[in-house]
Amino acid sequence: MSTSIAHGHLADIDRIAQVGQDRKRGGYSRHLWQAADLELREWFIQRAGDLNLDVETDRNGNIWAWWGPPGEGAVVTGSHLDSVPGGGAFDGPLGVISALEAVGRLQQAGVHPTKPFAILVFAEEEGSRFGVACLGSGLMTGKLDPARVLALSDADGITFADAAKHAGFSTSALGYDKEALSRIGVFIELHVEQGRGLIELGSPTALASSILAHGRWTLTFKGQGNHAGATLMADRDDPMVAAARAVLEIRDAALSFKGARATVGKISANPGGANVIASSVTMTLDARADSDESTRALVDDIVKRVGAKSVTEDSWSPEVRFDSDIATKLRKAIGEVPMLPSGAGHDAGVLADVAPTGMIFVRNPTGVSHAPEEFAELADCVAGIDALESVLRGLL
Repeated sequence: MSTSIAHGHLADIDRIAQVGQDRKRGGYSRHLWQAADLELREWFIQRAGDLNLDVETDRNGNIWAWWGPPGEGAVVTGSHLDSVPGGGAFDGPLGVISALEAVGRLQQAGVHPTKPFAILVFAEEEGSRFGVACLGSGLMTGKLDPARVLALSDADGITFADAAKHAGFSTSALGYDKEALSRIGVFIELHVEQGRGLIELGSPTALASSILAHGRWTLTFKGQGNHAGATLMADRDDPMVAAARAVLEIRDAALSFKGARATVGKISANPGGANVIASSVTMTLDARADSDESTRALVDDIVKRVGAKSVTEDSWSPEVRFDSDIATKLRKAIGEVPMLPSGAGHDAGVLADVAPTGMIFVRNPTGVSHAPEEFAELADCVAGIDALESVLRGLL
């Protein structure tokens, strides 16, 4: 499916369509401080400059584009530009591009903000390079330990600290940013929907009511490395067999919890030779459910079932319920659109307990996300911009 939806609206989707294309997986692979991410950052800075916005990068790698002087209690909107490996064109960039479009419309209409206003682009929302989601917002809010983040490494063994240095970004002030947080009076994130809710409701847009509790864990299985040809099947201690059984147990565990989701999206064998019985296997577990208690209970059940040698919690995000007063203001601005829970995590969710926060969803006609088939029709994207513009006009 083509991602082209230009025709005078949202042409930036087409302008960045060549950036980070993944020829192997399909879709896009845009990861923090790698070539595609750096190119997208430069693109955003240029586009913000076209709108006479003043751009700055904060101590955690997040980019702010200010319409007028920076200040406390600002109206802030935005999203992220990074992607999962082989992801779609809309997850993240749609929210950034829609913010730019909405600001351009307001400027053309002669609107002058009575409050500080900024577009905010978060660093590493997906966690695809360093394994921890919402790095930029998590560091800013103090929910992630800078020392831990600096030591994180990617698939090539490059640490966060080294990657930052290579990109010319100083990590000397990494972490909790009280000044930045004081500037956020309200945060509104527009995002493509990552499920089928709006298809079934027949609506181009919706507001987020909540985000499911979710986390990521690394499971490790140990065995005895050996020769694939010289070792009889009866003599093997093969951790890949245990890992394979664990994948099925994880599926069965999730099916036993109403509304829960559990996913093994990555498996790695050590030493990883085609003719070698692995000595260890690691896998990632992504688990989500409708409450903190249910998600923790699901993971506890999985741990009991699979018999992993070790289980490490990589990240944890409790259930988020978005600000009801902001939801009321959003509905007043854009009408009685549906309210939907989100099974996906977002930077808006990280900010939700430090500032009033809301989300606007735009319909995805495929119902597919984190994959090349992710899409949004032009008319629905324009409806999303209409909604965001109305909301910002009311808040400014």
